[in-house]
Amino acid sequence: MNEQIQQKTIDLARGLFLVRYNGADDKVSPPVVRVYADRASLNNCNIITGPDVVNGTLFAPETALVVSVARPSRLIVEVTAGRVGGSTAANIKIEPLTQGQAAEHQPASQPFDMFEPEAGPGELSDLKLLAHVAGLGDVTVGSNVWIAGPSAPARIEGISLEWPNKPRDLQLQYAVKFARPQRGDNQFVPLGTFAGTRGRALAITGFSLEASGPGADRFSIAAETIFLGAPTLRVTGNRIVVSGPSGREPLVGLKLNLEERRVQAAPLAPQQPRRVEPAAPMPHQDGPRLEGRVRVFRSRQGAVKTAG
Repeated sequence: MNEQIQQKTIDLARGLFLVRYNGADDKVSPPVVRVYADRASLNNCNIITGPDVVNGTLFAPETALVVSVARPSRLIVEVTAGRVGGSTAANIKIEPLTQGQAAEHQPASQPFDMFEPEAGPGELSDLKLLAHVAGLGDVTVGSNVWIAGPSAPARIEGISLEWPNKPRDLQLQYAVKFARPQRGDNQFVPLGTFAGTRGRALAITGFSLEASGPGADRFSIAAETIFLGAPTLRVTGNRIVVSGPSGREPLVGLKLNLEERRVQAAPLAPQQPRRVEPAAPMPHQDGPRLEGRVRVFRSRQGAVKTAG
């Protein structure tokens, strides 16, 4: 590929996304950013810009456009140097836009619950992953969406997690590891903290994420990772630790999701068989007597929910 042009592919789930051009290394002649859907996603991905501008093109930092995705699609971000020999290093952030969910009307007679409610599907979808990707800058995606990954592997140099509506009884912390020891290497940080580096060409070679607190048993972390030269790895649990085969391979793809554990019903307790006496024969005046038949139905016990 021409050194004056850098191209990355981002997988986007159904939704509305803001693509923001935050900054560039070349302040005099910043690169031009063009955003468009790949051929297979043309009918499912719509680029929204102003009526008097070139569709899908951002000419300078502090500009933005909107992408509407009807079905999971692949978005191509192309960065072209602003001058001959210029830099293509640009800071581009992709973040989901949401209108939230309508609150359900509660009857006045319903008692007020002082305890923290369990996280619902809407709250789980608020989880956001930011990653600093080599040659592309900061990229933000929602839950269960690849950063870099199978279609566009690239070195991930730092990450940060955001969860605005996180339940108060759940804590998440994460850490990154490098091939050579660095400041903050393998040290856990809380949500909202950037772990890693920017602009130092230091790829992450290991990643850890753990959930703790009273609400941790309600959820399971699901992570898919790709390390250079290794197949896609999927791990789940309350604590995950991932790295390549030798522990030195760069992380070139990451997808995170927080799954709500399924509630399982407890097995039914065994019951003693019940002996049923046959009913007395019914008298009949004009014919033979018909023996009564008794059918017994066993009621199923109520299921008892247990924590997953």
